[in-house]
Amino acid sequence: MKLLSVLLSAVGVSGWIFLCPVQAQEQNSSGIEELETKEILLSGRGTAADLILKGIATHMAQREGRVTAVEIIETAEGLELVLKAIAGSERLVPLILTEGEDLIIDIPDATLAFALRNGVTELNPAPGISSITVNQEDENSIRVRITGINQTPSAEVIAGREDLVLSIVPARAATAEDADEEIGVIATRTVDDNDSYQVDEATVGTRTDTPLRDIPQSIQVIPQSVIEDQRITRVEEALENVAGVASGTDSPRDLFTVFAIRGFDTSDNTLTNGLQDSTNGLLQVLNNVERIEVLKGPASVLFGQGTVGGTVNYVTKQPLAEPFFNLKASIGNFDLYGGGIDVSGPVNEDQTVLYRLSGFAQTNESFVDFFDRQEYQIAPVLTWKISDRTKVTFEGEYAQINTPFDTGLPAQGTIEPNPNGEIPRETSIAEPDIDDSQNTVYRIGYNFEHSFNDNWQLKSIFRASLLDLDREILFSFGFADDLRTIIRALDQQEFNSDVFNIDNYVVGEFNTGSIKHKLVAGFNLFRQTTEIIETGVGFSSIDIFDPVFGVGEASDIVFFEFDIDTRIQSLGLFVQDQINFTDNLIVVLGGRFDISSQDFENAVNDTDDFAQEEAFNPRVGVVYQPIEPISLYANFTRSFQQAPNVFSGALVEPERGTQFEIGVKGNIGDRLSATLAFYDLTLTNVATTDPDNPLLTIPTGEQSSRGIELDVSGEILPGWSVIAGYAYTDARVTEDNNFEVGNGLANIPENQFNISTTYKIQQGSLAGLGFGLGIFVVGDRPGDLDNSFELPGYTRVNASIAYEKEGLRAAVNFRNLFDNEFFASAQSANLVFPADPFTVVGSLSYKF
Repeated sequence: MKLLSVLLSAVGVSGWIFLCPVQAQEQNSSGIEELETKEILLSGRGTAADLILKGIATHMAQREGRVTAVEIIETAEGLELVLKAIAGSERLVPLILTEGEDLIIDIPDATLAFALRNGVTELNPAPGISSITVNQEDENSIRVRITGINQTPSAEVIAGREDLVLSIVPARAATAEDADEEIGVIATRTVDDNDSYQVDEATVGTRTDTPLRDIPQSIQVIPQSVIEDQRITRVEEALENVAGVASGTDSPRDLFTVFAIRGFDTSDNTLTNGLQDSTNGLLQVLNNVERIEVLKGPASVLFGQGTVGGTVNYVTKQPLAEPFFNLKASIGNFDLYGGGIDVSGPVNEDQTVLYRLSGFAQTNESFVDFFDRQEYQIAPVLTWKISDRTKVTFEGEYAQINTPFDTGLPAQGTIEPNPNGEIPRETSIAEPDIDDSQNTVYRIGYNFEHSFNDNWQLKSIFRASLLDLDREILFSFGFADDLRTIIRALDQQEFNSDVFNIDNYVVGEFNTGSIKHKLVAGFNLFRQTTEIIETGVGFSSIDIFDPVFGVGEASDIVFFEFDIDTRIQSLGLFVQDQINFTDNLIVVLGGRFDISSQDFENAVNDTDDFAQEEAFNPRVGVVYQPIEPISLYANFTRSFQQAPNVFSGALVEPERGTQFEIGVKGNIGDRLSATLAFYDLTLTNVATTDPDNPLLTIPTGEQSSRGIELDVSGEILPGWSVIAGYAYTDARVTEDNNFEVGNGLANIPENQFNISTTYKIQQGSLAGLGFGLGIFVVGDRPGDLDNSFELPGYTRVNASIAYEKEGLRAAVNFRNLFDNEFFASAQSANLVFPADPFTVVGSLSYKF
């Protein structure tokens, strides 16, 4: 390894930073730390595209520089970026890092003047450069991000100018002659953002890349670093890190993804890259997911039909401009074996075509008898940069999960006493020779972007998901009178669901006088067809305390039989305006009009039904920032969702949701952020049983949820990361024909707390060694809407140890470290699901 010696000579307010290879030296007397890097070839114009440094320059100034204006001037070769500073303030000393095609210039000990507090953005300022942004990175530094087209731009400081002036030119290929030339570049460090638990931006809140602090709604993000540190393979495991998210009404070993946000089931209200896809709740493998964004509260204005509790957006891994390779393998108790691959890079020399391919396979058993699960996934992605202003990305995915269905245990004998004793937690009522399901999904789509000019952009996003589910399971009808004999039924089901979704919209920025606008307007087309062929046949019962398997001959009793086809179609027109009245006052106004129809047909019952609904949903939000680190916000928004009664086909009025929310978002130091939210949600038109016909439902129910949530994420000290949350949720039935008013909503605890923290040693012979600890506390919860029984609260502790060096990562993750016995969730008094006991998984990965 070689080092770079950094020679600083002050000229005016700015200065030269001159780099040349030298042999390793001790830290010099100026206080600049030695910088270790790979030997690389740089162009004579000072490109830093491939510069990888592991050190960071220490404090270099005693007085803070204050930037009062930013000028971007186009030149014959590229452009000049001028940062004007207050006379007499400390010199602005730039430091550089690279991220893909981005050149990032950090200016420590510097701040933007109040007039620039929202930063500066310039799109397509010069050929070969797609954007320049200047923002206050934290309270003590400014960050300049320069995004190139196809390659990283190069930069050099122009000496002798009164202000800090950077000459920016698009990168060109390095030559042998360049290696011998003196290089006037700024280069001190690189940072792997995947190590950060703090995420500053998310698209799920506004459909634009907007800082979270400027969005008037609570949004939390689970980044790749958390997914990797905790070895998350199921969505519910990831969402445990978000305050106000509760495990749903199904088994932690089940195929389906079931969870609730702010008291309401949100399993079907999921997106992939901003497009609705209900198949995510039926089959989801996370290997190709980069991060998970959680927007709390209604989001119908942005995404159409959805539940009142919130929305989960899966952001998939995208192609990289630089070659990347990641190979991983896992092994654990309960016969867990898994492996995955993730590769990316350019297809051609000019990097206009990029690819990414991820694959995954895993098999595991469980403490539950007869359980055996296999998962497979492959996900290719291809990006074509058609021109400087136009880009399209094509994505595909194939996933398959084969698994029996865990149908749980009855409450009597597990949570509640049973005169026959306690049912062993590993007991299954499944038949080992019958219970099984085979489930596959094909997903394809594209994301097209075109910039008309510096301020207006067109986006078109399409996604199709084709899901097939074929299962044969036994499930419980409950105890016979002796409280030991379980009555079982065989459910044979073929389920097919095809989802098609396309968004077309424009994003534009313009001013009306001194008021800045960011406008989003467009339309959405959605279509989902579902076919269910299902029969249930009675069988002989089983003694759950002394089970003897083998179903014998089926009886002639048929409990149910369906042959159902449904079709949901909708057209949505939406508009949203983010209005900056002043630098510290933002108002978000939005509205969406939807025309939605449903067709329902049951061939067995010869039942047909059709319903069409129109709905308008508004959104109003305000953000006020009294000081730089603090954002005060408030919002009002609504949602709607149609849902058929699958037993009768009678379509009821859509559910309507309304939310009022106030909160505060704050930055604690450089890299730690927090959100405190107070909300009041009401869901009306909840389907309840028709008193005149128990096979029908009528929309007379109402449920409400009120609560407080606190989310914290980021870095406390270098190497010490944390993600934590607390939620108080008061979710209850307020009107219903079946359940008593005041009953708590099923599986929703009043109090919930989570904290996960990791520490990675930064220096010395143990550098790269890390430790992790997670604590999850969940209070008592009603087991059903009738509140006939209660799930006891629990505390679960997770832990991990990992070592990383030069791309190699070895880790061991422990889940339920103290082997506590508790119940994760319940679907009814007949279906209560015990949580997994102590599990340990070792993993090994290699990146380069």
